[in-house]
Amino acid sequence: TLIFIKQYKKKEGRFMFLSDDFLLKDDWAKKLYHSYAKNMPIIDYHCHLDPKEIYENNNFSNLTEAWLGGDHYKWRLMRACGVPEEKITGNASDFEKFLAWCQTVPKIIGNPLYSWSHLELKRFFGIDLLINEENAEKIWTQANEILAAPDFRRREIAKKSNVEVICTTDDPADDLHYHQLLAHEEPDLKVLPSFRPDKALNIEKEGFNAWVTLLEEAADQTITTYQELIEVLGQRIEYFHQHGCRVSDHALDILRYKEADETVLEEIFQKARANKLLSSDEIDAYLTETLIHLTHFYHSHNWTMQLHIHAYRNCNTQMLEKLGPDTGYDGMNDLSLTIPLQKLLNRAEETDQLPKTILYSLNPNDYPAILALMGCFQKEQNGKLQLGSGWWYNDTRAGMRDQLTQFADGSALGNFVGMLTDSRSFLSYTRHEYFRRVLCEFLGEMVMRGEAPEDEQLLGSLVQAISYTNAKNYFGFFA
Repeated sequence: TLIFIKQYKKKEGRFMFLSDDFLLKDDWAKKLYHSYAKNMPIIDYHCHLDPKEIYENNNFSNLTEAWLGGDHYKWRLMRACGVPEEKITGNASDFEKFLAWCQTVPKIIGNPLYSWSHLELKRFFGIDLLINEENAEKIWTQANEILAAPDFRRREIAKKSNVEVICTTDDPADDLHYHQLLAHEEPDLKVLPSFRPDKALNIEKEGFNAWVTLLEEAADQTITTYQELIEVLGQRIEYFHQHGCRVSDHALDILRYKEADETVLEEIFQKARANKLLSSDEIDAYLTETLIHLTHFYHSHNWTMQLHIHAYRNCNTQMLEKLGPDTGYDGMNDLSLTIPLQKLLNRAEETDQLPKTILYSLNPNDYPAILALMGCFQKEQNGKLQLGSGWWYNDTRAGMRDQLTQFADGSALGNFVGMLTDSRSFLSYTRHEYFRRVLCEFLGEMVMRGEAPEDEQLLGSLVQAISYTNAKNYFGFFA
């Protein structure tokens, strides 16, 4: 009898890996996912895809290029499992790198990449095999054959995933050439720029002056004063707006606040232009005041400002020198956040110029402080200030559930604009499925505890809003 019960449950999908109901532990979770979340379109409002790649729309040469190229999530795990760098970012063949990943995957059960990688194989390629050394050659052959098909080029992958909008990450000096081409030639997929002015804010970094020269060329205007810099940034924001941009994004790894008047800012700017060393107070003042100018521009264009806070970049200097940034050597910062963030938000609000804002922290210990501050500045719009989705080290099942719990505890979960990929991979759209399953699991548990009503219309509408319609209404991409 026991054997029969186990076989029956296995057929029902309860013991099957990545069954139709995986992560969905009760009937309410299953109903909410399959009837309300599963088929909703995707608005990927923050990612790191290359608009040139999207426009050129080529096929991937093989699964390694599609799956492992630039994916430092996977690279970190391969290093943790002893894979030599030659087979990660080095000169090993693409199959050798793929094989090294297949040898890594059996060791990472519990990591979201175990589920994500199998989901990507299953959803995009129809391959229902465990990723391991034994199946590596079969997966490699089948996937590469599919990748070579005309209907498996970059844009087609996004369309197959029901993606409506992709927001790339773009420097203010970018001419947005490929966005213009896509706007004219691609009727079914919106590829929009995001304004990422990190190089304008990082005045202390090597290359600031070279970047100002690029900005001058883009704007066809000389920049000799701080005020001219701000004016040109405003012009670039207008240019981005004309090309569909409705969001900005900032990597504020360390958030500090220090006020300064225009005279002091001019002195700081001229000092930097002369390649003189800046003090920490000068750096903080320049960043603060320039960011305040930008918030005013964003507000006037009804943009959303995204602040990504507390990444701890380039922890391994030896590997930074060898491989460069964004190769898997960033950590999580734990500095104090409340006071500088309060001052920044309050400064913009004092003149009624605080834009719609999404606050992300790589350190989940910051969530309660962020949520408490958000509540001090909500105004005239559903969810004007948002706690950003579980980001980077937090887009795990546990991290997503923690973010949902904290959002529900400290704000109005029904206003949440949901998931994004924050990825350089065209195969990352299964992360939206993963998030939606976690969301439905979360809500189903609330019903089972008696914490939410057994009201299908109420909960179904909530799921659809968080999965898609909130983002559609909040960002204004379709206006």
